[in-house]
Amino acid sequence: MHSQSSISTLPYPCPRSRTSKNLYVELAKQGLRMPIGTDIILQQEADPRSVRMDGRALGAVVERAARHYRTPLAFPLMDLSLEKLDLLTFLGVSAPEIASYHFPAPPTEDTVRHVAAENARPFPPACAAAQGAVRYIAESTDLVPVGMLIGPFSLMTKLVADPITGVALAGSGVSGDEDASVLMVERALALASTAVLRAAQAQIEAGARALIVCEPAANTSYLSPRQIKAGSNVFERFVLAPNLQLRSLLASHDVDLIFHNCGVLTSDMVRQFATTLRPAMMSLGSSRKLWQDARHVPKNIVLFGNLPTKSFYSDEAMPADEVRRLTRELLTKMQACGHPHILGSECDVLYVPESAATILAKVELMLTVK
Repeated sequence: MHSQSSISTLPYPCPRSRTSKNLYVELAKQGLRMPIGTDIILQQEADPRSVRMDGRALGAVVERAARHYRTPLAFPLMDLSLEKLDLLTFLGVSAPEIASYHFPAPPTEDTVRHVAAENARPFPPACAAAQGAVRYIAESTDLVPVGMLIGPFSLMTKLVADPITGVALAGSGVSGDEDASVLMVERALALASTAVLRAAQAQIEAGARALIVCEPAANTSYLSPRQIKAGSNVFERFVLAPNLQLRSLLASHDVDLIFHNCGVLTSDMVRQFATTLRPAMMSLGSSRKLWQDARHVPKNIVLFGNLPTKSFYSDEAMPADEVRRLTRELLTKMQACGHPHILGSECDVLYVPESAATILAKVELMLTVK
């Protein structure tokens, strides 16, 4: 059963009959604009915390966000804490400690094997609710159900107190046998990959037709461009390899990859993400000029973004006239370069209590300005 609210109320035809590989290009051609903006809609609920723990209620908010933004793509909350919650709950870390927890020593090989072997265990309630929201969209609406994941590398950085040192040493050729900080990032990455694959499989089973994989930590702060340029395989080993494993899982289920990275990147990183992972759509932060990145991205990959919505809360940092100017500039330059583009936010549009009306007004402006 579909809900009474229909995608026919949107300026885009129902996309479910379209082939997956053409959907995003078609929506780009039709001029779709949308933010990643479910959080600010969620915060309009009387009790947002309880909604986050109820799959159907959360799914209804995701649907309401898609209808509000006039998009057929039901983008969920960008909650990148869920995979860490799932992993550390299983490893016995207490709930109050999870957000700030880092492994005090490199996880053992037995721990890595144990986590992989218990892949069918139940999910914590918050994770199950996010999956339930995807299921709600798949079963009760005619929107495109989209899931959300943190990328393996980014999850690894949340499990380790000092990931930069371990990654840098690995990039210089030091092995885990030689240095504990390298072993730490290697083992944490193995656990992160297992957790992300488990979450991906669950959302696929819930009905996701696309998954947004967020790898914001895979940037120049954690990965040395100098090392990479000198021939280090650290980028391929720590970022591309685990994401290729994830990409393979998605492809085996005919689920699209939407790859998001709002970090500071080099052009070569952008090119490798595009040509190696081959996402259906790439979402990049406002530090990138999409019309220049279009030279590094095949034209069958839609570029998404990348207005500086992190500044929308402030009229001083981002006045309405600047939103208009940047929107027009991005639309004009993307049209001139001829690359498929869906105009959107650089990242999640987060709720700021005292600025909610200002943020929503600027989002509406970017969606409608000519």
